[in-house]
Amino acid sequence: MRAVAAFLLVLCYLAVTHAWRCSEGPRLSNARQVDAGSGEVVAINSDGYVYFLVGSSWCKMSTNTFNHASIGPAGLWATSISGNRVYKYIAGNFVISSGLSMRQVDAGGDGQVVGVTSSSSAYCLRSDYASSYKGSGSLSWSNLSRVLKYISCGKYGCWGTDTSNRIFFTQTLSPTTCGNSRWSQISGSAAMVEVGTDGSVFVVNKSGQLFQRLGISSRSRSGTSWRAVSMCMPVRHVAYDLGNLWVVTTSGLLMKCTH
Repeated sequence: MRAVAAFLLVLCYLAVTHAWRCSEGPRLSNARQVDAGSGEVVAINSDGYVYFLVGSSWCKMSTNTFNHASIGPAGLWATSISGNRVYKYIAGNFVISSGLSMRQVDAGGDGQVVGVTSSSSAYCLRSDYASSYKGSGSLSWSNLSRVLKYISCGKYGCWGTDTSNRIFFTQTLSPTTCGNSRWSQISGSAAMVEVGTDGSVFVVNKSGQLFQRLGISSRSRSGTSWRAVSMCMPVRHVAYDLGNLWVVTTSGLLMKCTH
């Protein structure tokens, strides 16, 4: 396995653009999903176990199995494989919540948590609910009036993709009320979208191609165009934080890329 990974990385060095330099990240066999925020990184392997990056080593966090995990200003949240139940990491343990079930959640906004249900309805959990939740009581989610299969928020708004792989953007989402502006369709097609805390946006399309949104600023919150980020292998999932682009390929290889 190590020899195969080394060979694939040689191909990556030859294939990626000059804009990004990629190397194998801390070794995690059969990675499936990764998320980064607030200087921390979590990943899930093909068995559904969540790992937390400590230095250059991964620490297994629980014997529970999960579909998706997200870490950021709202803390660490995850959705379970069984029943899509929502969990928050509290005092060293994943604590199950009552309320709506979510297929995917994102904790990268300004203290709020957003997520999508198995029926592709998008919801938001207010920042006061997210921060104060300690495992008791039912979480009160607000409907965002948008059909989405994946959602992610950052400095300049929230992005999502729907079941037809169309891309949508709302430039404001209040963390205290979950009130949001009108959703606008953005050109392009994506299976998933990830927004960094600084507002950087990356998407992966259904063919495993990776793109970065250009021109994002306080004056142009949705940016101006897409630029392909060449990768040697099809990409399954990405995350971005503090200048580091974390990439999971469809073969389960985890890479760390920097400018």
